[in-house]
Amino acid sequence: MPYLDRGGVKLYYETHGEGPALLLTHGYSATSQMWAGQIAPLSRSFRLILWDMRGHGRSDYPEDVAAYSEAATVADMAALLDTEGAESAIIGGLSLGGYMSLAFHLAHPTRTRALLIIDTGPGYKNDDAREGWNETALRTAERFAREGLAPISASTAERRTATHRNAKGLALAGRGMLTQKDARVIHSLPDITVPALVVVGANDTPFLKAADYMAAKIAGAQKVVIPDAGHAANIDQPEIFNTAILTFLDQHVERS
Repeated sequence: MPYLDRGGVKLYYETHGEGPALLLTHGYSATSQMWAGQIAPLSRSFRLILWDMRGHGRSDYPEDVAAYSEAATVADMAALLDTEGAESAIIGGLSLGGYMSLAFHLAHPTRTRALLIIDTGPGYKNDDAREGWNETALRTAERFAREGLAPISASTAERRTATHRNAKGLALAGRGMLTQKDARVIHSLPDITVPALVVVGANDTPFLKAADYMAAKIAGAQKVVIPDAGHAANIDQPEIFNTAILTFLDQHVERS
């Protein structure tokens, strides 16, 4: 099992297949295990890179909340590409992983070949709305701190696939990574010029308007609604999801 040492924080990652690099990032309190149904189809044509964010799964759980942030996560993603010798990659993720993929593009537009934004929100322009999100994130973090891993069993499908050593990292990640500081990511949407695919489950009600918004704001973006799927569209309907991803990549990404 390979690990990348990031200043004393070890990050678990794995690679599958050969071809253009494709980095997928899981959602909050999920792990790279959520992509199990994508490994075989995507690795036939791409070098699929999966990883556990700090505070999650098999990666380290730093003690200091300052070690958990959007900037640290984006830097971790860039370091993974460096380790794999990938100057650029297709960047994608679900929920928090999708938001971090947008943040990665904002920081490293020339390293982003295409974007896969799955059951994700792009943040908030309105300060009050962002504060409401942050209050929810902090309540979630406090619940993990108070109840341990018990909330995972009653959560969405991608979280139920996850194995964590304990809930300490999730609580810290909720405070430092799930909360948002500003509107930079949502304001960056019109500046995205790489091919972008927005995917949302038809039953993922809280994210349907966000998907519409991103598809409208990103020039040339394609949107796919996965039928009979909730927040984890890739798990609820893997065949439909995989077909949508591969069709998009066949159209927009050269395999050389």
